[in-house]
Amino acid sequence: MTLMEHLRELRNRLFKACLGLVLGFTVGFWQSGNAIKLVKQPVCHVMESRGRECDFVQLGVADFFLLQLKVGLWLGLLITAPWWMYQLWAFIAPGLHRHERKYAYIFISIAAPLFALGAFLAWFALGHGLEYLLPSEDIVHTSLDITRYVDFITTGMLVFGVAFEFPLIAMMLNFAGILSGRKLLGWWRAVVFIFFAFAAVATPTPDPFTMSGLALAMSLLYFAAVGVALINDKRKGRNQSIYADVDDDEISSIDDLAPEPVAAATSVGGYDPIEAPTPVDGPTPVERPRSLDSRYDDIT
Repeated sequence: MTLMEHLRELRNRLFKACLGLVLGFTVGFWQSGNAIKLVKQPVCHVMESRGRECDFVQLGVADFFLLQLKVGLWLGLLITAPWWMYQLWAFIAPGLHRHERKYAYIFISIAAPLFALGAFLAWFALGHGLEYLLPSEDIVHTSLDITRYVDFITTGMLVFGVAFEFPLIAMMLNFAGILSGRKLLGWWRAVVFIFFAFAAVATPTPDPFTMSGLALAMSLLYFAAVGVALINDKRKGRNQSIYADVDDDEISSIDDLAPEPVAAATSVGGYDPIEAPTPVDGPTPVERPRSLDSRYDDIT
């Protein structure tokens, strides 16, 4: 296909994906009220356990309507995910080899459950974190803005879902032959530290429980990915290399690369080697042996 044909193909795929998103948005907007009720459950459970009413307010006239539009768009993306992901895959797949398609199917089938698991963990962890964030009734009366609260929960679910894809990326690098299982295992201290630092910055709550839950879950998934990488290396025989136990900064031995002695020179073409004339003192020129003229033609 030419460049213009590729662009037309991309345009058609995007148009079909957008049509699916419009239909999904329609269904999502219709069910946005039920989705908002589901998101309200964690904070309502905390308030009702303290004998308080679950009060939400809207500060602007159109805030709740705009919130329904936003939630409907999110639901539309989730509902129509198989359709628009298929359109993207149909554009990319013709340029991949058979084994690359097989690995792509495997990783896509793992990525979706991991994202859902991370979103569920966020919904569960943030619900318990609200018990420490919400003050008692005798100090202040709490009335939550519905828009800010839903953004708070959905942001946490999105961060957790994306974070759960990091170990999958490490496993993809191993299957591609870029990183070995031993190398991934050797980095576990730095990776765990990075996970905790990322969780401390990314989690929307300042409590240590949500941060620790995200970091520990990511660490467990990372070690699971390392285990799969080690099994994959053993299956492909990558650890049998003579350089498997050699560090990247280790100096290599050159004992086996010692030069061999060169054999003595032999005559070519049946002629005896010509000895160079002995240099003489003074400006007297050295006469050229006549035997040289008889061995070469005029051009040479």
